[in-house]
Amino acid sequence: MKPENKFLLGLDIGGTKCAVSAGASDGNKIELLGRAQTETKTSPRVTLEELAPQIENFLRLYRCECVGISCGGPLDSVSGKILQPPNLCGWHGFNIVEYLRERYGLRSRLENDANACALAEWRFGAGKGARNMVFLTFGTGLGAGLILGGKLYGGTNGNAGEVGHIRLERSGPRGYGKNGSFEGFCSGGGIARLAEIMGKRERELPEFVRAAGGFASVTAKSLYEAAECGCRFAKKIFRKSGDMLGRGLSVIIDMLNPEAIVLGGVYMRARKFMENAMLRAVKREALGCAVEVCRILPAALGENVGDYAALSVAEAFISGELEE
Repeated sequence: MKPENKFLLGLDIGGTKCAVSAGASDGNKIELLGRAQTETKTSPRVTLEELAPQIENFLRLYRCECVGISCGGPLDSVSGKILQPPNLCGWHGFNIVEYLRERYGLRSRLENDANACALAEWRFGAGKGARNMVFLTFGTGLGAGLILGGKLYGGTNGNAGEVGHIRLERSGPRGYGKNGSFEGFCSGGGIARLAEIMGKRERELPEFVRAAGGFASVTAKSLYEAAECGCRFAKKIFRKSGDMLGRGLSVIIDMLNPEAIVLGGVYMRARKFMENAMLRAVKREALGCAVEVCRILPAALGENVGDYAALSVAEAFISGELEE
């Protein structure tokens, strides 16, 4: 490693898994040096203790200056407290910054996962060079990270970009506490619920649904696999989600006039089943002059975007872009 490299630690906290990563940055790129993950438990302390051996190993190997933490919101970045993420019920009120300081003596910065991914894709991925960029997580839930005027925009109390809470239709799959929400139509869990709703209108269950034992066992992943095998029902679900994605993006385009919108999660994998419906909806709903200057792109950092996101928070914290 070059002596100017900064060594970083990252924690990516998700509804289904938590990962710790070590990385090195020279300011132009981040190299992932190692990672480990565990299943997310109801108790944050139990989960983090399972990662402790790997954290301690990284601290022995590298001169890590701080920890960047990427976690679904709502949360309080200033105090370091996880507030009420819908997919992390047992973590509500947990101050992870305080925990890491007491456990390892490390400075750390907590950031909304969408904001963290926005930082990573803006500095090192698909949005590199843009001054106005929006990143959508499209994973277990749906949130947006906003880069406006060349800076991360968090809002008055750090909760800007919670677009998953927007209601797109009066009824529909439930997400973020609302039926018919953006998250309900455009998240992994939402797509599975959309399949169940739309499946009730089918004359007979698709074969892959019967093989799974019913819609309760259907996931966005199994829908994608069925679509890859030519299942018309699965493709129809993704077209519907793509249409609703386009409607939601139209609101963002009209409001923020970004140069780029970067889509992660499910969209990275199922793009070919969603893109045409999404683009038709954007063309139909959004202001033409704003659409013309906006590129809609899949995330470039791939399946490890969560690791790069947490490491990008650490780097931005060290450089002073994120306040302590």
